[in-house]
Formats: sequence, structure tokens, C-alpha cells
Amino acid sequence: MTKRISFLLRFRILFVLSSFLFILCFGVSETWAKRPPEIRNQEELIISQDMHEQDLSGYEFVKNDLRGIDFSNSDLTGAVFNNSKLNGANLHGADLKDSLAYATDFENTDLSDANLTNSLLMESNFDNTLIDGTDFTDAVLSRIQQKQLCSMARGINSSTGVSTAYSLGC
Repeated sequence: MTKRISFLLRFRILFVLSSFLFILCFGVSETWAKRPPEIRNQEELIISQDMHEQDLSGYEFVKNDLRGIDFSNSDLTGAVFNNSKLNGANLHGADLKDSLAYATDFENTDLSDANLTNSLLMESNFDNTLIDGTDFTDAVLSRIQQKQLCSMARGINSSTGVSTAYSLGC
């Protein structure tokens, strides 16, 4: 039994040493390195003031200054807007299903007729946001955000047929 354990121990040591020597001699490939989320997709997308009607699904806008940008009628399904500034942006009719907008500033933003179904919107600011016809079905909001948005809820979403008040559970 001790011979078998010592054989396994020797094999492990040999394997670890050979792996270390291989990495030392040949280096680590750039493709092995994980890219931080702040820079994923950034080289693929040139952000301009006019981004309307574009397919931006799955893009990550983490800690970005997107103030005043026109995203109207764009497909932003599954997009990430963590800690971003969207003050005064135009998201009218945008498809934001399954998006993530944690701690994002939507102050003075036009979200009218947007689809925010299944979106995570915790800690985001919605002061003076236009939400007429916005669908918030199954969106994750804090109780305070829900009350604030219910006080502004009007209209019916043109693509889903759901009223804003109903989707917020007002």
C-alpha cells in the first residue's frame, strides 16, 4: 500500500514540475488571459450620438458615459449597463428584454414604449424618466423604485400590449 501511495505522490510531483517548466519555457498565451468586463465588446463597437435602430444585443456598457445618446428602437436584448450614465438618452421603443442595468442613472431618459421584460434594474435612478408605455413585466426593482415608477405609469406598450401600470404591479 505504501508503494502505491509513494508512486502516486511521485507522479503528482512530476506532473506539477513538468507543467511548471512547460509554462516557464513557453509562456502563457494571451488567449488564456480573461478580459475584464469593463473592456469586453468595446473594440467592436464605436459609440456615437446616433445609435438608433441598431442590433446591440448582448453588448456590455459597464461604467460608460452614454448621456444623450439615441438608442431609440435598438435591440438591446441582454445588454449590460452596470454603473453607466444614461442621463437624457433616448431609449424610446428599445428592446431591453433580459438586460442588466444595476446602479445605472436613467435620469431625464426617454424609456417610453421600451420593453424591459425580465430586466434587473436594482439601485438605478429613474428621476424624471419618461416611461409611458414601458413594459416592466418581471423586471427586478426595489420597492422604492416600484412606488416611484407607479406614480409615473401611463400607457400601453405597442409591441407587448401590456400596460405600464400592470407590468409594474401598481
